[in-house]
Amino acid sequence: MRGVRENGAMSLFRDDGVVLRTQKLGEADRIISLLTRGHGRVRAVARGVRRTKSKFGARLEPFSHVDVQFFARGSDLVGRGLPLCTQSETIAPYGGGIVTDYARYTAGTAMLETAERFTDHEGEPAVQQYLLLVGGLRTLARGEHAPHLVLDAFLLRSLAVNGYAPSFGDCAKCGMPGPNRFFSVAAGGSVCADCRVPGSVVPSAEALTLLGALLTGDWATADAAEARHVREGSGLVSAYLHWHLERGLRSLRYVEKT
Repeated sequence: MRGVRENGAMSLFRDDGVVLRTQKLGEADRIISLLTRGHGRVRAVARGVRRTKSKFGARLEPFSHVDVQFFARGSDLVGRGLPLCTQSETIAPYGGGIVTDYARYTAGTAMLETAERFTDHEGEPAVQQYLLLVGGLRTLARGEHAPHLVLDAFLLRSLAVNGYAPSFGDCAKCGMPGPNRFFSVAAGGSVCADCRVPGSVVPSAEALTLLGALLTGDWATADAAEARHVREGSGLVSAYLHWHLERGLRSLRYVEKT
């Protein structure tokens, strides 16, 4: 939150945010869902943005990183009814480098959905998730790494900042130093033979090395991974995410794999 100014029964708020999705409202308006730095996830009404000549609406498209002004009833941004989004200035138009490429677009869409799912309580600050999303979209838009690798790195780090960091080396149950042979999504990642639980799988050492590299930001190792290990690692990430979110991401089914 960068500023609040009260004006009678209304309060003015400014914040930075990433547009997660939009929803039509009436003939010319939209409901905009954003993940903001200071207020977490916020839904607001943007009036007139569906008109063809609206520059305001063009700034409030998914993937956009924006500086936004809101008007809300009372002293809280999230409270009685939806606030109004009255002004926005572009900080970074990440959509321009994402929507023209199918692989980047589907990966980016999955990132937006993940951020929304991990911030299901509106108005609760989630600064780490916000910073992860901004960094992930920046990397994706620049094309610095393969889109599916950027997505898997984002998913793993989102899990970590929300308290679900998987282990890819030491045993997740007893702490036995790795590498360990088995992997269990229910147990928290790699497990030793003694801690192995029903449903454990035996992934390749290369897939676990890749996932550890994505979690820690070792892009040299991640970029050099073979396609078969990338596919195997993505399967583990998807299963782990599904377990902790209790249902999968709709957008993951459209993500291209190598």
